[in-house]
Amino acid sequence: MWILVVPFAGWAVLRVAGVVPAWPWVPLVAFTPYVAIVSVVPLALAAARRRWAAAGVAAVSCLALAGSVLPRQLPEANPPAEGARLRVLSVNLRVGQAEPEALVALVRRLRPDVLTLQEFTAGSRERVDSVGLLRLLPHRVDRSAPGASGSAVYARYPVTELPMIAYGNFRQTRATVTVSGVAVEVVSVHPCAPRYDGRVACWREGLDALPRGGGGLRVLAGDFNATLDHPPMRTLLTSGYRDAADVTGQGFTHTWPVVGWKYLPGVQIDHILASREIAVTQFGIHDLPGTDHRPVFASLRLP
Repeated sequence: MWILVVPFAGWAVLRVAGVVPAWPWVPLVAFTPYVAIVSVVPLALAAARRRWAAAGVAAVSCLALAGSVLPRQLPEANPPAEGARLRVLSVNLRVGQAEPEALVALVRRLRPDVLTLQEFTAGSRERVDSVGLLRLLPHRVDRSAPGASGSAVYARYPVTELPMIAYGNFRQTRATVTVSGVAVEVVSVHPCAPRYDGRVACWREGLDALPRGGGGLRVLAGDFNATLDHPPMRTLLTSGYRDAADVTGQGFTHTWPVVGWKYLPGVQIDHILASREIAVTQFGIHDLPGTDHRPVFASLRLP
């Protein structure tokens, strides 16, 4: 019984304590919702065999894990906000391999005011612009780059470029979008992915460099390479943001992987975070051929 119970107890302790040890815990913690579901198995077995000490530890572990993940499935109330609407779409292009015609069709259907793109190359810029993206969203900040490190912000409204965030050669585009006279800072988020070869520090630095909440309206949208179970994400949220999927009770819907990782359970690493003063009126996760990520979309209302 203890062989079954102890791993779940250890997972619960690390998750609740917010510990970020070395590889491989960083990627493993993304699968906490699945572990929370399976944690009822050792509890049921220990209770059935009347191993009460083991059952008690299993029950505490089960409750701790459930308390960590269940709230994201429950919708939250919005702050009072009666300002302009801001529709945000974020897409990871998988090193520019996403089908440009499908992307433009998605933009036509959802009518975003702001589009953040990750893994945005010069070639993908030429392809999406050739099929009409720049006509739909005529204002752009382009930080394209070879490989997976480039990003961009397209917008329906005028934009002002801000200094980008760069760690480990990953370029996170920043811009101010002016909507009905209100300035909103937008960041196309994409820190480097944590890996066994020492890039855990790069991943954390990229997340820690994102602007904290407060001092103005902000929207952080993109591939965070992190779930709500990662301590840097929770720290970012407590600084003054709300996650659109969490607010609308869709925090379990996976965004990655879609292709290329056949046997890996899906996790939600693509997010749209908005300042606490901004209301989240709609959230959705969509499909796009050619990329291993699912685009995320949110309709927001400014204060």
